[in-house]
Amino acid sequence: MKIGIIGAGNIGGNLTRRLTALGHDVSVANSRGPHTLTALAEETGATPVPVEEAARGAQVVVVTIPLKAVPDLPKGFLDGAAEDVAVIDTGNYYPQQRDGRIAEIEEGLPESRWTERQIGHPVIKAFNGTYSDDILDKPRPKGDPERVALPVSGDDEAAKKVVRDLIDDLGFDSVDNGGQDESWRQQPGTPVYGNRGGVEEIRKALEAATPERTADWRA
Repeated sequence: MKIGIIGAGNIGGNLTRRLTALGHDVSVANSRGPHTLTALAEETGATPVPVEEAARGAQVVVVTIPLKAVPDLPKGFLDGAAEDVAVIDTGNYYPQQRDGRIAEIEEGLPESRWTERQIGHPVIKAFNGTYSDDILDKPRPKGDPERVALPVSGDDEAAKKVVRDLIDDLGFDSVDNGGQDESWRQQPGTPVYGNRGGVEEIRKALEAATPERTADWRA
């Protein structure tokens, strides 16, 4: 597939490495410009592009930037994407550590629902609780008892299937966490966040989540 990745930090960089290794056509962008991505491009074969061009022709777009930077994405950055593009949101709200106070999230709006409102497009929440090194180190064949499962939330069932199939190709199982209104179950501070369990453990962790945001994860 043609995949655009916006953000070349730990998650974005390692997704670039794995997805290019699997044969996907990857364009990668960051806020500092393509000239800062030369080393990653040489390592992986990905194409460094400006943010405005990352989604051009893409069937999947990964937005993996600090939450506070989401409103600064260029308007219309998805306009050149495939009509049925699946947009993956890997983001988390870190009010004390990085993002500052975002009132709507503090008042209970799921983080990925907030992101949808900023970019004007549905997203699939995935990889937000995944350790970046695990993207390289933890892939296992289908059926392997040590295969890690990742929770996935989103309202667009077709896009969610694309993302779950991609996760499978990357060497992980996935667990459908329902629509975006349930995506709070994946947020920081919940039992599933950073959980390296298999399918059943991830299902149980999602069920055990409570919607109250703890003090560590509030502004």
